[in-house]
Amino acid sequence: MSSVVCVIGSSNTDMVIKGNKLPAPGETVIGGTFLMNPGGKGANQAVAAARLANGASATTVTFVANVGNDIFGRQALQQFEREGIQTDFVTTDADEPSGVALIGVDSQGENCIMVASGANARLGQAQVAQALAVEMDANATVILLQLETPIPTVEYAIRQSHERGMRVVLNPAPAQLLDSSVLACLHVITPNETEAELLTGVRVTDETTAQQAAQRLHEAGVPNVVITLGARGAYLSTPSGASLIAAPPVTALDTTAAGDCFNGALAVAIAEGRHLPEAVAFACKAASISVTRMGAQASLPHRHEVDALPLVTVGPFLYS
Repeated sequence: MSSVVCVIGSSNTDMVIKGNKLPAPGETVIGGTFLMNPGGKGANQAVAAARLANGASATTVTFVANVGNDIFGRQALQQFEREGIQTDFVTTDADEPSGVALIGVDSQGENCIMVASGANARLGQAQVAQALAVEMDANATVILLQLETPIPTVEYAIRQSHERGMRVVLNPAPAQLLDSSVLACLHVITPNETEAELLTGVRVTDETTAQQAAQRLHEAGVPNVVITLGARGAYLSTPSGASLIAAPPVTALDTTAAGDCFNGALAVAIAEGRHLPEAVAFACKAASISVTRMGAQASLPHRHEVDALPLVTVGPFLYS
């Protein structure tokens, strides 16, 4: 049976400066390399999913988004089509410009980001409703969302997808508090350490605190919690158990879009029918490749690259 990953979210153009250090408030840092790349959490996750599904499964990727009627928007649509993403629900907004992100990256690969949302802020419920009404088999569809588009639209998409029996994966980034009734409609939530702290009040520093944060999200109604821990991998907590899933050791060059890569990979693995420990291990491998490269979408790996990495140990099991 074919499956669908439907990504609902943002599309931006990333303007990146890589230098020795990130500026402190009020500081100007001279020197660095400038790059301009396609980005946006939604678009990054859609491209990641498309590259990882391509040639390896019967999974197709659909993107629901808004872009501006400008050169950035036109370039974004061309990029989605080159990646094999279904763009029937990517709308060109006649009034708002395409979203733009300004990104600084230091010599350790850490980054800071400022976003001007533009057309992303006009992604509406009617657009989402049209996408959910197409020929998607509820049992074979994974909905993937982030929080760079209007929260009412995100909440509508989550509730409507849940009512249709679709599995919803939420990457709660940028971090914002959500109503417990919305959280209860999720299949998986994937905060990083900072986002987990905002959602739960627990400062995540190790496996023990990750377990505590995950428990609070379970109490809020989320059945499956994945807390990403950077180079340490990801902490998975489900009704049947919990485990720290390691990421392959790499030297990070740029962590931009690593979380987006992880989420796109996770959605594909779930759509393919993998159990969550195996799906998270697959996502950790994909994200570990992305941090060794500069840029957002430019860093996202293809399926053969992820499949070529060694097996990842998950508890007593091995997953490829």
